[in-house]
Amino acid sequence: MADAMAHTFDLVVIGSGTAAQTIASRCRSAGWTVAMADKRPFGGTCALRGCDPKKVLVSAAAAIDAARLLAGNGVRSGDLGIDWAELIRFKRTFTDPRPESVHASLASAGIVTYEDVARFVGPADVRVGDTVLHAGRAIVVAAGARPADLPLAGREHLITSDQFLDLPSLPPSIIFIGGGYISFEFAHVAARAGARVTIVHRGARPLEPFDADLVERLIARTRALGVAVRLGAEARSIDTTDHGVRVTIAGHGGTDTIAGDLVVHGGGRVPDIDELALDAGGVRYSGDGIHVNQYLQSVSNPIVYAAGDCAATDGPALTPVASYEGRIVAANLLEGHRATANYDAIPSVVFSLPPLARVGLLEEEARARGLSCVVHHEDTSTWQSSRRAGERSSAFKVIVERSSRRIFGAHLLGPHADEAINLFALAMRAGITADALKEMLWAYPTQGSDVAYMV
Repeated sequence: MADAMAHTFDLVVIGSGTAAQTIASRCRSAGWTVAMADKRPFGGTCALRGCDPKKVLVSAAAAIDAARLLAGNGVRSGDLGIDWAELIRFKRTFTDPRPESVHASLASAGIVTYEDVARFVGPADVRVGDTVLHAGRAIVVAAGARPADLPLAGREHLITSDQFLDLPSLPPSIIFIGGGYISFEFAHVAARAGARVTIVHRGARPLEPFDADLVERLIARTRALGVAVRLGAEARSIDTTDHGVRVTIAGHGGTDTIAGDLVVHGGGRVPDIDELALDAGGVRYSGDGIHVNQYLQSVSNPIVYAAGDCAATDGPALTPVASYEGRIVAANLLEGHRATANYDAIPSVVFSLPPLARVGLLEEEARARGLSCVVHHEDTSTWQSSRRAGERSSAFKVIVERSSRRIFGAHLLGPHADEAINLFALAMRAGITADALKEMLWAYPTQGSDVAYMV
């Protein structure tokens, strides 16, 4: 460290996403001196490379889908389509200004920023470029996640979801490796933009965190869209050809190849902590992230805390969870160790078209716990809320305890499922019973008013 400039701050934050900004701003407001470092443009994954720009693309695909679903029922869809280059330009009106606005906000608060890779060089010291940042009170790691390393030959030919969101033009055919959120969401967008799409998933069941019955319906809907969904097919290698790329897959029927123009990594994400030199900081970690106690404090270095996707907690890797954990860390830094996380009833959504959503327990989880429940499961394609949108693939499953009438889980597929799931999450967090939901007077006709008939 002799050749590096040294600066001391009360708090050093690694990362610049929602958790990092929450912690930094709250501690700075309390009078702490704060430094923030990020190796990527400031703003974090959600705002720049994830939720927000993705939803811009999904919204365009939803507009196309809505018109096509009602074609012949009063809507002339005609030559309606997606201009990909124009859509990406629109998306950039959300993402391009973000790093500068985050920098400006941090600077106005008096938070010092560094754009470079951060590495621990001691229990309380982090080196960023030619500068060593010494933490007088705490270091918070909120570095987020990155695409997992896929063990297949030719993986250098993959592009990530980050790159997909910046494609200047959409190639005619795309292969997605993996059957998770990224693959299904982007496949639904790309197919509605005119691409020929294939999803390759090595397991028998994609979207494993979601209800199996509703996932089956979404797979059928996805295939009806023209997307080839290959299950039980493990990608083994990627080769380039004169015309694009070729993916070799292995399954129960032997090996096969799929030709396309582009291959996208949709095989999951892992904590982005490899470059942090955590061993030098005495910070214990694993493939699940930095090991923390109930206060989100490192179990091996008490000056270090972690929040968001890089922390090994029971919280799902979602932006609202990162923000929530950021508030918990800030409270514990400023007020002492009193705040702990409650990860019950956190909703999650696959922004396919239609969207798939869940909150609480899966049916198999409830049964495995021996809970006495009533399971309400119904196809809702004939309900007015689906028929008026022209959507023929919609259903729900709601799990209710017999004695207390508490809601243990809710699973939705269909128009506005991404919004309706929040009503169930609110009911579950607030202890509102199924009977109380049935007695609510809802605005009608709305998706929310369907809730009374689901419990």
